[in-house]
Amino acid sequence: MTSSSRGLEGVIAAQTGISFIDGTNGRLFYRGIDINELVEHSTFEETTALLWYGDLPTSRQLDSFKRKMVENRLVPNEIIALLLLLPKKTSPMGVLRTAVSALAPFDPETGDNSLEANVNKSIRLTAALPTIVAAWDRIRNGLWPVTPSDHLDHAANFLYMLTGVEPDAETARVLDQCLILHADHGLNASTFAARITASTLSNLHSAIVSAIGTLKGPLHGGANEQVMRMLLEIGNPERVDQYMRGALAAKKKIMGFGHRVYKADDPRALWLQRLAARLADRTGNRRWFDMSERIRAIVQTEKALPVNVDFYSASVYYTLGVPIDLFTPIFAISRVAGWTAHVYEQYSDNRLIRPEAEYIGPLDVPYTPIEQRQ
Repeated sequence: MTSSSRGLEGVIAAQTGISFIDGTNGRLFYRGIDINELVEHSTFEETTALLWYGDLPTSRQLDSFKRKMVENRLVPNEIIALLLLLPKKTSPMGVLRTAVSALAPFDPETGDNSLEANVNKSIRLTAALPTIVAAWDRIRNGLWPVTPSDHLDHAANFLYMLTGVEPDAETARVLDQCLILHADHGLNASTFAARITASTLSNLHSAIVSAIGTLKGPLHGGANEQVMRMLLEIGNPERVDQYMRGALAAKKKIMGFGHRVYKADDPRALWLQRLAARLADRTGNRRWFDMSERIRAIVQTEKALPVNVDFYSASVYYTLGVPIDLFTPIFAISRVAGWTAHVYEQYSDNRLIRPEAEYIGPLDVPYTPIEQRQ
């Protein structure tokens, strides 16, 4: 019997042409294009088209793609009615999972599992996720949802629906770059969950519900929330050293460091560091960025752990005014682009994903009649 691998570490479970992680050198590629090039020059809409179709779109193709995204931002009134029925204490990720499941029967191509239908479903889902997240945040705060814009780009529209105020171009661009950075990342837990569901030939909505449910777990999508709660607990830069000495002495896990794949700093984290610095300078509030820089210096001196994508994204989102428990839903708003691309890929050359388990229990245990059991 072959030995098992805990957490499937080091096991190659699929072939993909969507993204490649060079963990040794800290590099990430979408369809062969370096993430640095995309964050510098691309937009989330263009990056999504690249992930789905395999190539960068022409200007005409991109205009058509963006128009379709805008046209599908509204969700059925029944979905808003469902949100109004949910307990206000429901987590935003729980709401998102439930709403995506509820969207399936309203999709005009439900039951059609062709590639063309699935691309259309993906457009509708990707356009709808920001609407759902923003609507829930307003509903739970006693406000009516803001109708999606018909002229703002994807990132700007989300901030508009969240606050009711159109963001300035630079603020919107920061979020747009964050969405590019989170759009895909190999066979991570939520993407693998989506592919497992798709491998049964269940529909695309079911696969995305599986992905959202997996991302909901704190070991996958919730780390940036925990980073921000740590920063708030520390409070100010003068307390960082004392806090870190205590945390390290107690062997407390410091969120935002270490990664199953990266042996060098996560390239997404380095971009988020730049964005955090830009926002700190622009707003005049350097507290969270300066604290983050000091924490990183201490951790990397004491433990030599690479910084990951969650570390600086916390202060970026917080400075943008995003509530902490929406950090992970923003991850989903972006990662749905990658999840759906992987679902297409799974369907295109499908084999049911069915690994085996290494049994470690006893054998030939006799059955004990109930009257003889102690």
